[in-house]
Order: sequence, then C-alpha cells, then structure tokens
Amino acid sequence: MRLIKKLEISSNDKIAEFLNTEPVGRISSMDSNGYPQVIPMNFVYTTTIDRRSNSQTCIKSDAVYMHSFHLGQKIENIRANPKVGFEVDRHICFLPSYYFHPTDASQADTLYISVVIKGTAVIVEDSVEKAEALNSLMKKYQIEGRYAQLYSHMPSVKEVAVIKILPIEVRGKYKIGQQWAPAYRLKIARCILLREERNTAKQILHYMGIKIMDNHDLKIMQEPFM
Repeated sequence: MRLIKKLEISSNDKIAEFLNTEPVGRISSMDSNGYPQVIPMNFVYTTTIDRRSNSQTCIKSDAVYMHSFHLGQKIENIRANPKVGFEVDRHICFLPSYYFHPTDASQADTLYISVVIKGTAVIVEDSVEKAEALNSLMKKYQIEGRYAQLYSHMPSVKEVAVIKILPIEVRGKYKIGQQWAPAYRLKIARCILLREERNTAKQILHYMGIKIMDNHDLKIMQEPFM
C-alpha cells in the first residue's frame, strides 16, 4: 500500500536527519503467544559495514542500533522471530475541529512527522561492531562529549547487548501544512497563533515554513516539504 504522494517523505537524507534528531523510537517484536510487544528505546540510525568473513568484501547498509540488558522479553522475542517493526514520531500540533468547521468534531486533525521501519533484528555478537554502535549512541545523545571512547576489549562492551535492525522497508510520512494551498495555510497559521502560547506557536509555524514578522503579520518563507 502506497502513501499519498503529498504526505510521503521522499528524501532518504531527510528520513535519516529526522531519525537522528528524535530521542525515542519504539521497537515492536512478537512474543511466543503471538502478541506484539512494543518497547520505547534510545537508538541511533547510521551506516553499518558488514565485514564478510573469508572475503575482502564490505557491504554498507543503513541500520538502527539500540543497547539493552542482555536478558529480557524483547531479546527472547528477537532470537525466536527476528522480524520486527520500528517507529519514530514527532507530534507537532493538534488542530481543533473548529479550525475547519463550526461544529463537526470529525474535522479535528494533527500536524506530525513519522517514520515506520520493517526489518530484521539481530543481537550483535561482534565486539568491534558493538563498540562502534555504542560510540554512535553516545555521539547522538551526549553531544557535549566529556566521555572516553568505548573499545571492543572493554568489559562494559562485552556485557551489554546491542540490537541491530536492518531495514527491509522504510516509510516516512508527514503533515506540516504542505497539503494546503498557501492562503489556506496562512489561515490555519493564524488560528494556531490565537490558540497556542506564542513561543509554541512560533515553533509550530516554523515547521509550516511560516514566520511571524515584526509587525505581527505572517509570511510564508519556504514550502514545508520533506
């Protein structure tokens, strides 16, 4: 099933940028009773190098990495069934129904960005790859530094579990005003400015490509395309 083209994130670079500015993703695995288990996780989306044994070939691919305790339900689930889902979203703004119709509650809407991944999960055994993944996680979350690099020989690297998801399908979807004509987008922006606290509204309008001018007028600065 294809997404509506206007709502689809078509740029792989934009998807990667979005994923690595979000702090939490959710991994879904299947338990032994056939029920999905969804767990929020810290993660990093990066390029992994598959070093094939007995070969000089190195295969590069995108991957999601997460660290975990080495025991637990999700680890058991992945070992039994490596097919997983992974989802990341950013809620930008709820749009009340009265923005669109005086009384029809079904007209309420939301501005958002989301990425859904289907893929194969593995528990990383190679200590060099584990160390690289953990360092990538630290680089994402502790941007101020002030930590020592982790290396494959360290006990802390060997003790922790690292989960890798190799994507089979990556789909991004967003709704930040690109679906509206410019004049209608400005109309909704004025509604947002009236309802939301000013700093919050300013951030929402930024996603929509709209700037609040010094004279309090609104101006479209760019098309909100991803």
